[in-house]
Parts: sequence; C-alpha cells; structure tokens
Amino acid sequence: MRRSQNDKLEFSIIEQQSISLMTSVSVLTGTFILECVSFNLMRTLDNAIVTCAVTGAIHVPTMSPYLPITPDKIVEEAVVAADAGASIVHLHVRDPETGEPTSDLELFRSVAERVKDRCDAVIQLTTGGAPTMSVEERTAVVPELEPEMASCNMGSINFGLYPILDAFDEFEYEWETEYLEGSRDLIFPNTFESLEKIIPMFQSYGTMPELEVYDVGHLYNAKHFVDRGILETPIHIQFVMGIHGGISADHDHLLHLVDTAEKLFGDDFSYSVIGAGRMQMALGTTAVNMGGNARVGLEDSLYIRKGELAESNAQQVEKMVELTREVSGRDVASPEEVRSFLGLKGQDNVAF
Repeated sequence: MRRSQNDKLEFSIIEQQSISLMTSVSVLTGTFILECVSFNLMRTLDNAIVTCAVTGAIHVPTMSPYLPITPDKIVEEAVVAADAGASIVHLHVRDPETGEPTSDLELFRSVAERVKDRCDAVIQLTTGGAPTMSVEERTAVVPELEPEMASCNMGSINFGLYPILDAFDEFEYEWETEYLEGSRDLIFPNTFESLEKIIPMFQSYGTMPELEVYDVGHLYNAKHFVDRGILETPIHIQFVMGIHGGISADHDHLLHLVDTAEKLFGDDFSYSVIGAGRMQMALGTTAVNMGGNARVGLEDSLYIRKGELAESNAQQVEKMVELTREVSGRDVASPEEVRSFLGLKGQDNVAF
C-alpha cells in the first residue's frame, strides 16, 4: 500500500512487515509509530533468530577478563549461550597462550566438535578471521570442516581498531599494541576476484554463506553476484554496523540498509543486525521489531549495560531474548526452526 510521507500509521510489530522508505521510527511500549511511503514483505520467521558471536577478533584480552580465549572457554561460552537461547553460535579461535586471533584449523576443529557434541545450535564458522589474515587463511575452514553456515564478507573496508589504544595506558600482551596500531594502515580485503572463488566454494561444500555487509555498497556487490548466477537466493544478510571504516551503528542507517536490500532483493532475503559496541541491544531490538533478527556476544560488545562489563556471552543472549519477547512480542527461534528457514544441511552433514 502507498501513503503520503506525512501520513502516520500505527501498527503492531507482531505483523512483522519490513519497512521501506521510512523517515522516522520510535519504540513506544512495543509499538512503532512510523512515517512511511510503502511496505514490502521480506522473508521472515515467526520467531526471531538470536546469534551469539562468542569471541571474535576485534577485542583484545586487556579489554575484559571475561573475553574467552582458550578452546575450553570458547566451547563453554558457546554451549551456555545456546542454552540461553542462541540458535546460532558464531565462532573464531584464539591462541590459547596469548589470546591472539588465529586461523589454526586444529583449534577450529577441536572447538567445533565439542560444541556440536554438547548442543544442537547451528555452528557458524568465521571466514572473516582477523583483518590481518590473508583470504586463503580465513577461508580454509570451509573445505576443512564443511560447516552448515559460515560468514562471507561482501566487500573490502578500512578496518580501524586503533582507537582502542586511547582507552588503555598499557596492554597485557605485546601483540595487542602492534595489532591495534597496525589497523591504522590496514585494508580488510574482499575483492570481486576473491569472492568469485569463495562463493562457489561455499556452495560446493554445502555451506550457507551469511553475507556480512559493512556498508550499503556491499549490498550492491551481493546483487552483482546474484545477477551473475554466482550467489544463490534466498540470501541471509548480517548488517555489521559500528566498525570504524564501515557504516555507523545508527537506527536511520539500519532503516536505509533494510530499504536498500528490499529494493535489490524483494522478498528473497532475510537479515540480522550487529550493533557493535554500545548500540548492540538497541539495534538488535529494532531489528527484531521489524521482523529481522539480532546478533549479540562478546565479539561485538564487551558490556551488558553502560559501564558494566558482561561476565559472559549468555548474559547478553538472555538480555536479547528478554527484549525480543517483551518488546516485539516474538519468541526466539530454535535451531530446528533456523535450519528449516535457512535451508541448512544439518549437523550430520558437516566434517567435524
């Protein structure tokens, strides 16, 4: 339906309609008041998908004593997050002695096997690795472990972690300072040529790519590969907001990203949102209200609320689950619902 830009429409978020051409949005006791021009339906699941990104490669050990580093701790955090309501766990691994991000395939295998043995969450492995890794290092987990799902970065960006240096007088490990300072002159490469190889590799191993979109142009990159027949639809997008070098974590930007995705893909996409840092819960709540999905976890934010470090990934998952139920009226999806919705191959068909 179409309305003039000045018309106001009040509707229950339980209708789960995605929003196009919006100029403003506010949350009022579980209801959106919108000024809009049109609405389009996208792919939605009745229940919201909550993903937990357990450790990542952005934060360094000095920043929080709760950041999981060892394989044992990463496994434990992933399993407890799944118990708390996360239907997807997104996994990186780190050097167990220093906490430095690594692409060690044996560490990935050890962690993935044990998480699989202890819960039925969808295990999503990273191919983003760390910004300092080569494309070959980052993507080796797909042919090695053949996961149900893995992240797939849809474009190159400046990936600036160096502002973290201003927050600490000293760091626990020598590599931390070098790692953060080095990002001042770092491009995280995801070229068209590399994606022409990576996307078919995903398909050959039955691994669904979650398209990591750090800026609006990355949606057009995805459309390019869809139009060429390289990327299969429907697609699942992760809007990564708040990385220094990508789009900022802002509600208006989220609305623009969703609107652009609707224009490009119609009802052939679903999405989730990362609000890096302090916008984690705010953007996640907005996303689930709009029929989308949310990602939380210590990869994306170290805090549970302003000034208070999260003591576990599960603490963030529990908060997102509570917000989803209380504000949106939706429940959270089970791993079985997620597998059915996304068309995943199932735990029995991975190589770990």
